[in-house]
Amino acid sequence: MAETDNDLAGPFIPGPRVMVKGAESGPLAGLTFAVKDLYDVAGQVTSYGHPEWARTHGTAAATAPIVTTLLEAGATLTGKTKTVELAYGLTGENVWHGTPRNPKAPDRFPGGSSCGSAAAVAAGLVDFAMGSDTGGSVRIPASYCGVFGIRPSWGAISLAGACALGPSFDTPGWFARDAATLLLVGEQLLPMEPGGPDCLPAGPLLKPEDVWINSDPAVARALLPALEATQRVMGTAMRMEVAPEGLHQLYENFRCMQAEEAWATLGGWISRTKPEFGPGVGARFDAARDMAPEKAAAGRAFRRRFQHRMRSLLQGGAVLAYPTSPLPPPRLTATQDEQNAVRERTMGGTAISGLGGLAEVSMPVAVVDGAPVGFSLVAAAGRDRMLMRLAVKVAKELGL
Repeated sequence: MAETDNDLAGPFIPGPRVMVKGAESGPLAGLTFAVKDLYDVAGQVTSYGHPEWARTHGTAAATAPIVTTLLEAGATLTGKTKTVELAYGLTGENVWHGTPRNPKAPDRFPGGSSCGSAAAVAAGLVDFAMGSDTGGSVRIPASYCGVFGIRPSWGAISLAGACALGPSFDTPGWFARDAATLLLVGEQLLPMEPGGPDCLPAGPLLKPEDVWINSDPAVARALLPALEATQRVMGTAMRMEVAPEGLHQLYENFRCMQAEEAWATLGGWISRTKPEFGPGVGARFDAARDMAPEKAAAGRAFRRRFQHRMRSLLQGGAVLAYPTSPLPPPRLTATQDEQNAVRERTMGGTAISGLGGLAEVSMPVAVVDGAPVGFSLVAAAGRDRMLMRLAVKVAKELGL
């Protein structure tokens, strides 16, 4: 009989636990995993974080290929995890299914929208978990919950069989408690890259001062040992600016594009069903509906220029290193205005990989004010495996 989850503070969606045994042998044999409830599993209803979505969508006819790949590699699926409603939020709050408890900081938000997957890994309930990342939805929960997480290069892995939010930004992603497991999962999902199994990005290491200055001084200080460890692996970091126009401009252009895509993707369903939304989510969809076309068009033009800049900067094997989040996770008592302020400041940094389509790994390296903070390594699109191998080396250097 399937286990049933009704813990409003737990990481799994309410109801009978979705379980599928993996292949008897394979590189992931013996490992357990969970998937964010926007990936289809055959015979199950994907709720996408909202009861109305579940009510208006039937059972899935097939399992998402990315989930099938993991099962065929030997991993066993042990549950579907909570997400923010329609994946449009960064704190991890869900008024319908319950907000997952952050195992590393129970008085703080777990981060979203892949909140349940990060919390399940942080609590030791699974070996790894699948999430998805549009504007930071793997990287921020990884930082907030103190686990490893990766946003792969955009388009590197198929999202067939997964619910969309902003298709030109959406990527799968996954969490693990250690860098070696993060890499092992990636080796099953990602295309091959040039170079042997020990090949690392060629460098140089780059320290974007604007991202570090955007961070709270306590966060920046706590992450300096991680930067020093990365320098021992790659050499002295070169200081530079990644956004001379200001990180807020990255956020603003990303926000306008994401909003246009979110409404184009989900607006029809929202208009037909008129679902209720929890705090913040409904306001974001209202803003998406009313987004001025010229603002989104300006965002697309900005992205083309920014991608050209990032290709020129990173194509030789350079790696960016900076705080994943500028702040520790907000407390559960934070007001909506306080949460929005954290969101804007945070997404100025997460928009770097989002706009650039870049690979980014967040590593759990420090604690500030009793809560985890993550350290990010970012590489050019297509260098995902190399980046994870670098994360393994840096984690070893730090004794993680």
